[in-house]
Amino acid sequence: MSSKLLRGTFVLTLGTYISRILGMIYLIPFGAMVGATGGALFQYGYNQYTIFLSIATMGFPAAVSKFVSKYNSMGDYETTRRMLRAGMSMMLVTGIIAFSILYLSAPFFAEMALGGTENNGLTIEHVVYVIRMVSLALLVVPILALIRGFFQGHQMMGPTAVSQVVEQIARIVFLLTATYLVIKVVNGGLVVAVGYATFAALIGAFAGLFTLYFSWQKRKGALLALKPNLVPSANITYRQMFKELFSYAAPYVFVGLAIPLYQYIDTNTFNRAMIAAGYQNISQDLMAIVTLYVPKLVMIPVSLATAFGLTLIPAVTENFTNKDFPALNKQIDQAMQIILFIVLPASVGMALLSGPVYTFFYGSESLLPEMGRDILFWYAPVALLFSLFTVNAAILQGVNKQKFAVVSLMMGIVIKIALNVPLIKLFQGSGSILATALGYSASLLYGFIMIKRHAGYSYRKLFKRFLLMLILTAVMGIILLLVQALLSLFISYEGGQIRSAVVIFITSAVGGSVYLYLAYRVKLLEKIFGQRLNRFFKRKAS
Repeated sequence: MSSKLLRGTFVLTLGTYISRILGMIYLIPFGAMVGATGGALFQYGYNQYTIFLSIATMGFPAAVSKFVSKYNSMGDYETTRRMLRAGMSMMLVTGIIAFSILYLSAPFFAEMALGGTENNGLTIEHVVYVIRMVSLALLVVPILALIRGFFQGHQMMGPTAVSQVVEQIARIVFLLTATYLVIKVVNGGLVVAVGYATFAALIGAFAGLFTLYFSWQKRKGALLALKPNLVPSANITYRQMFKELFSYAAPYVFVGLAIPLYQYIDTNTFNRAMIAAGYQNISQDLMAIVTLYVPKLVMIPVSLATAFGLTLIPAVTENFTNKDFPALNKQIDQAMQIILFIVLPASVGMALLSGPVYTFFYGSESLLPEMGRDILFWYAPVALLFSLFTVNAAILQGVNKQKFAVVSLMMGIVIKIALNVPLIKLFQGSGSILATALGYSASLLYGFIMIKRHAGYSYRKLFKRFLLMLILTAVMGIILLLVQALLSLFISYEGGQIRSAVVIFITSAVGGSVYLYLAYRVKLLEKIFGQRLNRFFKRKAS
């Protein structure tokens, strides 16, 4: 991989990770202001928007990136320009269609999400208002996403990364300011506050769009698509152009929808299942914890691990194209092992520290810390499945077997749909998590089989390393529990967020150090990350 592409990938990964961290941090003050009920109302609107946005963009940003890169490398810049104009028109049309459907169908989606006409003080009218407020963003975000793909096709990751961060900052600033003013200053009520909180998606989109406009003006001279052709234009028809774009886009649509689809199923079935089982009084609050507050925490290790793992995927594609299967196996090995090495201990640690972690982030009584702690305990290990699925799907795309990535996702979704309601009726919030875990497990099993079959990959070494990591994680877990028990004699995390922070810092520092030290002693670090990292630890030790 060229140093330019490697640097660009790092910049894009960093921008994505910063955006996700910001997207988690804002929930601390937001949750304190709106509570579990406000969080549920927020999700009723935002989860609908996420699905409609994915449908509206149709995977075009990633497809455009691939299209631009291909035709720029051929010197056919005119075709790239035509595609940009056609793509912008397409995103405008699909955005308007998605907005119209979501806006007009809001009453239907509201009743489905609530599980009836009313749920613990929230009515269909309240949810309709929130859905319609967030639907406005569909008019802008698809165009924003396509322009980002255009820059990425030029291997200019900076504009995309900066616009993502600016979009997130603008959204969060507006969201928190509007929520505070509506609730604390003008006494506008919870529903209006949450409505403006979802409307912040449109404000963020405009901020991201303006950022890309300035980047365009600044980089005009470097954009190959604005230069004269080096070769005769391909003169492909728009029909051929869109056919090619859709062939690139299809896998990205489905795989990118994985986590949103699972949450969407919960949004539209959770309350109905809880009400049927006789738990209406807690259904809405528990739904907010299961679909909003806890998943944001679980995604922390997922984001970090996939950022490391996915940077290896271009090398997977290159080795597969060159039929260099030994190198391909090595790259897959490294990607999988990085995921396991980071996420396995992180997810186990988060589960064992679920009480302090949830209390630290969501200490307010309105966010039901006891309920949240239990949900986080069961949800944290699912982070490993999320991470492995992301890299699994990326590897299948890298070896040009995109259709199997789609099939694996659909298998998991079918299992989630089939089991979600029965398991929620039996185990409430934990049932939803179990249905998700079973769905992802089925997807992973199928994906692993397809990777073995089509990439010639052997899991023997990975399985041995996984067992070793499992042992190290078990030792770390025992240390965590001992340190936490010892600390409880002097300080209780239930005493508030500061005390929770102290407990988390000390226990995670000790547990993490033990895990890394043991990994170093058994040469696991050297085997996964190479001798350079091992030499770093030796210098530190001396």
